[in-house]
Order: sequence, then structure tokens, then C-alpha cells
Amino acid sequence: MSSSKDSFDLLVIGSGPGGYRAAVLAALRGQKAAIVERHTWGGTCLNRGCVPKKDWHYSAKLIRKSRAFAERGLVADGALRGDMQQAWQHQRKVVETVRASYVDYLQRLGAQQLEGHGRFLDAHTVEVEGRSGRQRVSAEHIIIATGSAPITPAGLALIPGKLINSDMLYDDGVPPGDRVAIIGGGVIGVEFAFIFQMLGKQVEWLVDAKPLSKSLYSPQALGTLMKALKSAGVGPKTRCRVQAVAETAAGLELQLCGGETVTVDWAVLATGRRPYTAELGLEHTGVQLDERGFVRTNDYLQTAEPHIYAIGDVVGPYMNANQALADATLAVHNIIDGNSRVRKPLWVPELVYSAVEMGRLGLNDDMAEDEGFEPAVGFAAFETSPRALGQDDTEGFVRLLADMDSGELLGGEIVGDEAGELIHLLALAPDRDTALRWIANGHFNHPARSEELLNATETLAAQWGLAEEIFSR
Repeated sequence: MSSSKDSFDLLVIGSGPGGYRAAVLAALRGQKAAIVERHTWGGTCLNRGCVPKKDWHYSAKLIRKSRAFAERGLVADGALRGDMQQAWQHQRKVVETVRASYVDYLQRLGAQQLEGHGRFLDAHTVEVEGRSGRQRVSAEHIIIATGSAPITPAGLALIPGKLINSDMLYDDGVPPGDRVAIIGGGVIGVEFAFIFQMLGKQVEWLVDAKPLSKSLYSPQALGTLMKALKSAGVGPKTRCRVQAVAETAAGLELQLCGGETVTVDWAVLATGRRPYTAELGLEHTGVQLDERGFVRTNDYLQTAEPHIYAIGDVVGPYMNANQALADATLAVHNIIDGNSRVRKPLWVPELVYSAVEMGRLGLNDDMAEDEGFEPAVGFAAFETSPRALGQDDTEGFVRLLADMDSGELLGGEIVGDEAGELIHLLALAPDRDTALRWIANGHFNHPARSEELLNATETLAAQWGLAEEIFSR
């Protein structure tokens, strides 16, 4: 164990969900840990990403659900409507509360917090430059958890209060005006399109390709999502790449390919993110980047410097908080106990929070076939679920993939309310070989949405001749 006050067992650069998790877990396991943050404690997820966005998504869901309030005997004067300015204030209070708890927990665990920009001087030494000056620290092991930054498409330039990205939205507040363009069809664009519409904005959703076209979600899932978005009053304009932007007396003019123009009050870019490795001093180490700027690691998350690991968005290609948290657990385990666990990113849940929630993990149909499996499908819709009917929210389904020969779980997809919670029933199964057996022999609350995982499992077993593999103990 290290003894010098400026020397640590583990130094983490970056305090997003992965970095925070790594520092906490290391401290809980008796390591002398420190964490470096150059901006705001909690990183993108807490301050400009999943935490405030899910706060908004809950409000958006309440507004949409209010359409059925009268039928349920819930009567109020006037329609429920969104106020995005007030919603921004609410998420900020949530974020500040979480951040205070976050910082306090690190302090109570004894993990040292170093404020400033961390830069490698050599493979074991990092200089932290902050408001109070410069400090050099060394560590036996180091984890790079510096996350990612929004991409601004070529030919465009950010304009504060007019053409902004998600970081600017959460840092600076909601610009004035109700006419808003959302540019991009990835996860952020799909989520913002629904949330903004419910919070009272007039949304122009501009995408180059079909939304989530690069995702692993099934056609059934994407079809359900688009139907739900249409019901919410928002839909994408495809093949609408923004070529140029101009400020005019009428507002912000977006020039699209083909000569079409769209005028709005302001626009937000949801055009993807890139790994952040700027000015880390990696040239003073053996750490290498790939052609896209991601840190190269092996399956243990080691870089070319065996004592330096990297996690989360900076590793890619799956860039979300869930992956960063899983990576942190893996890296700390491998640092302390030796490299015995490998990264399996497909088996970390990925979620979309939009007009309908969508969660998935594992292989999809095409991937399963490419790997030589013959996938069997188990399906159960929420439209007959007593719980979903009682909630006036029957959109969606559970869809499971299993190997035809062994009953091994190959992948799973849940679309509908509470998908973000239900996906854990698949993620926490003891192993893929017995996951469906584990569900089939489980005990469930009734009525509950989780019962549809049991129904999908039992249907799969019956239809594909897998009764022995799945129902046996």
C-alpha cells in the first residue's frame, strides 16, 4: 500500500459515472484512491446527460399520461402542459442534490478529490493544474475515465443561445422561443424530440437517416417507437442534413440539403459524441489511440501501459453511463485481483427514454445468426398485461432470443413503460446458459409488468421444443 500523501494505489482521471464508481469501489476495497476532475464533479451524466434528461423524461411521461386522466376520474381545471424553463430549474435542483451527495460520499470514504486538469508527465506521474496551482501525484495504477464531448458537424459553428449542443443546454439554460429544431437521429435526438414536444416546444426534428438506424434494436422495437412518437405529435424529417445556419430577423434559418430552409427560434445539435483525450499528455506514456480517437485497450481494459486502464466513453464504441459503470467495476477488479474478467459490452443494458422506453442487451437476430446460432424467439406483448391495462399504457413487448439447441439466452429486448427497470431481470441472471431457466423457475408479483418476461420465456420453451432445457431445475 502507498504511504506518501502524493502517491496513491489508484488515480482516476475523470469523475463521470465510470470514474466515480472506480474511485468509490477502490476505496471500499481498501485502496488509497484519488480522483481528478477539471470541470464539474459528476461529469456529463450527472450534470449534462442522463440524470437531468431522465428528470425531464419523467415530466414528459406525466404530461402524455394526463390524456387519460379524465377517463380515470382524475379531474383538474385546464390541461396539463409543459414549461421547459421551470423543468430546467427542477432538474438543476436534482443535479445539485445528487452532486452534493456524491462529493460527500467520496470524502467519507477517504478518496482524495483533486480539482484541475490532469496531464501525464510520465506513465506513473500526473500533474493536476487547477485554481490553486499545480500538484504532482503518482500512482501504482491509473484509470483514464475522461468521457466524451459533443460533436459539431463540419461546416457548422455553435452560436450561444441559438445553435447549441446538449452541454450548453444544461449548463446555460433553455434559450427563449418555442420553435426548436433538434438535429440528429441518434439516442439523444430520439429522446429530446419527445421530451421537448411534451414540455411545450414546437419541434422540427431533422435527421439525415432514419432514427436509431445504427442501433441494434429490432424492427419491431423501432416501429413501436415511431408509432408512439407520432402519437405524441412529433416525427422526423429524414434526409435533412443541415448545410448552413444563418441568423435572420425571423429567427435561426437552417439551410437543408436540396435547398429547403427551416426557420426556428433555436436549435440543439444531437449529432453524436467523440472521446475526450485532449491535452492528457498521453504522448508521455505508451497509451495509444485508434483511428477514431478512442483509447486502445485489451479485453481487460488495459492500455499498452499495463498499469494504466481506460473505461467508458473514451474506450467506446458503446458510449453510455451503463457501460462506464460496468467498465469501472471490471477495471478495479482486474487491478486488485489480477486480470481475470473480460469486457462484454453487449451484455450491459442499453436504454432509450423517449415516447416509449426501450431496453436491450445481448445479440440481435442478425448477430446471432452470424455467430452460427439458430435463434428461437419468445414474445409477450403488454397489451394483455393486467398491470399495463391498469396503467393505461399497453405499448410495447418483451422479446427474447435463445439458442434453438441449448436454450441459452442470446439476447433480450423490452419495449414499454419501466423497460429501464425490467431489463435488469435479464442483466442480473446468473449466466446466459441458465438465464431463462432462472426466470421460468422464479416467483413474481401479480399483477406486474415483469410477468411478461415469464410469459415470453414459457412461450419460447413451448413453441421451440425447449421445455427440458428451460423448465428443468
